[in-house]
Amino acid sequence: MSPEAQEFLGTFASETFYYWASVFMLLIHAGFLAYEGGASRTKNVLATMVKNLLTLASVGLAFFFFGWWVYNAFPLFPVTGGILGPWTNPEQSETIQSAMELVEASYPWSPALAPNTGDHLTGVFFFAFALFAMTTASILSGALIERVKVGAYLVLSVVLGAFTWVVGAAWGWNPFGWFVTNLGYHDFGCSAIVHGISGFFALGVLINLGPRVGKYDEAGNPRPILPHNLPLTMVGLMLIFVGFYAFLAACVIFLPGYTGETTIYGTPMTLASIGVNTTLALAAGLVGAYISSKSEPFFTISGGLAGIITVGAGLDLYHPALVIVLAFAGAFLMPKVIVAIEKAGIDDAVGAVGVHGVCGLLGAVLTGIFAAGYPQGADIPPINFVGQLIGALVSVVLLGFIPGYGVSWLLKRFNLLRVSREEEVMGLDIADLGIEGYPEYPTMTLISNITKGVGGNGISQAPTSSELAMD
Repeated sequence: MSPEAQEFLGTFASETFYYWASVFMLLIHAGFLAYEGGASRTKNVLATMVKNLLTLASVGLAFFFFGWWVYNAFPLFPVTGGILGPWTNPEQSETIQSAMELVEASYPWSPALAPNTGDHLTGVFFFAFALFAMTTASILSGALIERVKVGAYLVLSVVLGAFTWVVGAAWGWNPFGWFVTNLGYHDFGCSAIVHGISGFFALGVLINLGPRVGKYDEAGNPRPILPHNLPLTMVGLMLIFVGFYAFLAACVIFLPGYTGETTIYGTPMTLASIGVNTTLALAAGLVGAYISSKSEPFFTISGGLAGIITVGAGLDLYHPALVIVLAFAGAFLMPKVIVAIEKAGIDDAVGAVGVHGVCGLLGAVLTGIFAAGYPQGADIPPINFVGQLIGALVSVVLLGFIPGYGVSWLLKRFNLLRVSREEEVMGLDIADLGIEGYPEYPTMTLISNITKGVGGNGISQAPTSSELAMD
């Protein structure tokens, strides 16, 4: 094989790996679609799924127009430099000169994103990061089901998926990021960067959005609003698990000319270790939530996700035995947190704050304890507790809770956040889409119409076959 052919083979291996890892990440979105659809009631199932589906459109387009640039332009801002763009002089320093190559390739008009036989990798990295961004916004989607306006959700999804999360990734998941270079922050699987930010962003929105009609009794005690199709939610979470393996594989860096795999922080690792640790975290998480929730199905399967998120930040470093212990503990804690949030008057329909927010924050902080002192290369501080704590808190508070609360507060002020009570009671399938998800089954609309047909003798009049067909 000629040297040219060997060089191209290395490029093609990287291009192919990230392309297919990103394709499999789409399973996360198929899973969220099924998960949220199953968690909703029959009168909201189509509206819930359409809202989730639109995440791919809103975040995908926004990430192309400015999100990808934000990731490459914000690593230095505001601690070690300014925001990088066409106005930046690359000659200021070697760091800025290196970073500007990536910034210039991230403009929407950049030839690197167009068909270009001279650049095989910029496009696949854009693809992978766009899927990361969509995943972040989808975490928000489930928490808001059955009462948020579609337009408000799309605004919130763009703010979270194409800006605030991306700023967090620029700071803590980028070799030039000031979390990394100044604090020694390490978050391999994005415990705080993705899950913590999105979970706490959701918490800020939920405070302004308020609970669903009928969620609490007059004394403020929560009532259960059960999923209309629990098996569908469980299938959805299984799809999310499969997509999660691809998500974590895409966090591995292997580029042409490399002699080994590394993290985005430049630390050595193997893809095989991710396979082992992810599997153990999933298994231990399921067990932890099963015991903690006394075998409640929804909590049990959510425990797999909670387990992986709890160990995500140090997944590349932890011994498998430690993964089992930490994933079990995080998943055991998760149902308690969700119940406490519900008792506090916050209606989080899918437990996003507990699963993603709290376990994500916990995962980033735990790395500062159990991986403390791990070296991360020249001029980068070793992993340390203070660095992990600061990075995690800045992520979940400054980039998660505050923007989520602030943007939803503005939407609420202009009456753009929540559907009317009448629309909510009717169901969003009819109110938003004009059709029902299950027109041929005895849904609440059909039963209501039949009940209306009570005769003068107090006996319900049976509907005719044509009336049933109409319903």
